[in-house]
Amino acid sequence: MSSILVYSEQTGTALELVAAAQALAPQLGLSVSAAALGPDAAAQAAELAAHGAAAFSCAEATLAGLDTATVAQALAAIARQADARVVLLGSTRRGRELGGRLAQKLAAGCVTDATSVAVEDGRLVAGRYNLGGATVQREVATTPVTVVAVMPKVFAAGEPAAAPAAITPVSLGLPAPAVKLVETKPKEGESVDLSAAPRIVGIGRGLGKREDVALGEQLAAALGAELACTKSLADFGWLGEDRIVGLSGAKTVPDVYLGVGISGQVQHTVGIAQAKLIAAVNTDKEAPIFAMADYGIVGDLYQVVPALVEKLKALTTA
Repeated sequence: MSSILVYSEQTGTALELVAAAQALAPQLGLSVSAAALGPDAAAQAAELAAHGAAAFSCAEATLAGLDTATVAQALAAIARQADARVVLLGSTRRGRELGGRLAQKLAAGCVTDATSVAVEDGRLVAGRYNLGGATVQREVATTPVTVVAVMPKVFAAGEPAAAPAAITPVSLGLPAPAVKLVETKPKEGESVDLSAAPRIVGIGRGLGKREDVALGEQLAAALGAELACTKSLADFGWLGEDRIVGLSGAKTVPDVYLGVGISGQVQHTVGIAQAKLIAAVNTDKEAPIFAMADYGIVGDLYQVVPALVEKLKALTTA
């Protein structure tokens, strides 16, 4: 039986894609399979199989560094073995490149950074932001095989299946990658995964100077939240690039998002659109962010934020 094949080097993202594939497969008359590659293939395959995807596992030494060209070769071979009609990838930094490489090998149409995937009239339709996030473009591949790289957190991972699916170890005889991994080093400084944060405080150009970032840090600490920012603040060097939310950064799905000094341009709001609750503080009552906020305060952040911090601290100590 033809299948939807799922792959991401990040197990959490792969499980989200398995849930997506399980929702789409019955509408397309396909089964669900998944690939696990690299040194952790056995553990990832077990997790994928536990969630109901027939897993193909390959831990060949040439996959040790997960070189994108080598991974594309491996996935192309597994896709043919699984008779994949659709391949769902995680649209991570690696996944975006992998999508194009794999599509070329499978002579497939390819969509990256998809924010929605659905079946309409028997066809797979993928949505992605266009024109700087101002519109959503809907795309349909006309090729026999479709490759779609889906943004993390678009789908939620499901519960484990009542019985695990089969795991098939595969030997592919992959050639050595052209790029040799010499060593890996941890990234210097602090890093954060905003896509997994349940609470986020976002700060923007409403802050007058770099030292005022401390206000955002105090508010985030009081709320038990991660601190995020617009791209402009990262460009100023006030916060690291991993703190950017929006078209150039993380796409988030927090329970609570509180924006401070952020006008709400679409390049930022595409990264918070899926938040369960949005609150905003801005001096401009016409700021676009208020159009999507559940709660808003029109006021000077230099007065509002200290008051919020004081109130939140009082609530946590009560």
